[in-house]
Amino acid sequence: MDWLLWLLIAVVIGGAWFNSARQAAEIAREVGQAACRRNGVQWLDESVHATGFRIRRKANGRLGLERSFRFEYSRDGSDRHAGSLSLLGGELVRFVGPVREDGQTNSLNFGG
Repeated sequence: MDWLLWLLIAVVIGGAWFNSARQAAEIAREVGQAACRRNGVQWLDESVHATGFRIRRKANGRLGLERSFRFEYSRDGSDRHAGSLSLLGGELVRFVGPVREDGQTNSLNFGG
């Protein structure tokens, strides 16, 4: 009977982890697509790829999970460039990606 309780706990924790990872990937996809749109480049593969995670302190001092993602974009359809971003508790904390032809980055304004 004890194993059934532990199995149920593991399923609940696994489900919560999966849901959190899915939500973070969706936010990362939206951020990457918006950055590509704003800078006039083509978003490639319609996806982001998780590259890692780590525990880190948020601005309020509490611990949170920082997830890193990678995406690809193209300036003219024949080249590929990699971009990356990190989310800490669903908030964008690092972004490396497309810039306009004149070298200026367009501001990223995400949040709710």
